[in-house]
Formats: sequence, C-alpha cells, structure tokens
Amino acid sequence: MDRRRFLTGAALGGATIVGASALGALDADAAFAGTRSTLDPGVIESVFAEGRIGAIKGSTLHVAGSWGETHIVQLTNATSVWKLRETSPTEIEIGDGMYGRGVRMPDGTIAADAVWVNIVHLECTLKGIGRDRIELAHDNHRVVGRLVPGTTVASYNGGALTGDLSRLAIGQAVRVLGAWRPSDDAVDVARLTVAV
Repeated sequence: MDRRRFLTGAALGGATIVGASALGALDADAAFAGTRSTLDPGVIESVFAEGRIGAIKGSTLHVAGSWGETHIVQLTNATSVWKLRETSPTEIEIGDGMYGRGVRMPDGTIAADAVWVNIVHLECTLKGIGRDRIELAHDNHRVVGRLVPGTTVASYNGGALTGDLSRLAIGQAVRVLGAWRPSDDAVDVARLTVAV
C-alpha cells in the first residue's frame, strides 16, 4: 500500500500504526528539514506547514501560517507528536506554534505523519545558571531556559547525551532544542549542545 493511500485511510479513521515514516525521521531535529523527496515512490514530495494553531476541531488543526497562508492539518492514528518529548495529540493547545510534515490530500488538507509543537532550535550564549533554569542570550534577546528534570540533557563536544549539566559554564555558546512556552515566553529545554 502506498503512503498516500495509507495516510488517506488513517485520516478517514483507518489504521493504527506506530513506527518510522517513509516521509523521513520523526525526531525533533527532523522539524527543521523542510520538504524533501520521500522514501516512498508513491509520494513525490512531503508537504511542510508551519504557523500558529488558531482552532482545534476534532483531529484537525487550523493553522495560521507566518506569511498569511492557512493550513488544515489532519492528525491520524499514525501521526507522531512532539512537544518537548514524544506525546499525544491531547497535549496540543490553541495558541501553540507548530511545524507539520505530511501528504497533501485531494481536498487540500495535510495528512500529517509528524507534528512538532512549539519547537525551537536556538543558537545562544549562556549568561546565567540556576538550579532549575538558565539565562540565555539569543540575537540580543534574553531567553529563560527552564531545565526539566528527567528530560533536559546535554551533549559536550559531540559526545553522548547526558543528564549531567555540571559542565555548563557562563559564556559558552550553546545550541538549545526545546519547546517554547506561549504563556511566559520561556523555553523548556530538551537538549543543550555545547562546544567546550
């Protein structure tokens, strides 16, 4: 069965499948990959949508794009959802920002195989370190990074991910992968990549 027919069936209430996607990786880094050729010969190119969620109606997200466009994103039983970590569609809220990848359906909706909610990937300088937060500078803006027990990890010099944040130091350049918090404009930190 080709991916388009599978997602159409899932969008209309069909299959429940969990696993890898023919459209690409499902991890948080894949949110920044944009459109690309797919691994499925039945689908020429994946569709990528982004914007702010204005309404949630059943399993569809009504999204206002950054350039004035609108997207209707259909979640299926096979849609992977990331919001700081892998989660369920019930965690998605009106006002959240999102990136989504999927297949365009004949009616113009996007049957999503992956949705990343409030995801940010920032190049920053570490300005302060607290017990449950870090202070960051990004493009001359102050950003509060909230450290989330059991979730926040770091990689030093390309090494393995670790929950040990003791090697963080003020002045370091860090890449932050996390989830923006619309309520207070802070970022819940999933991963810090540090060149020591």
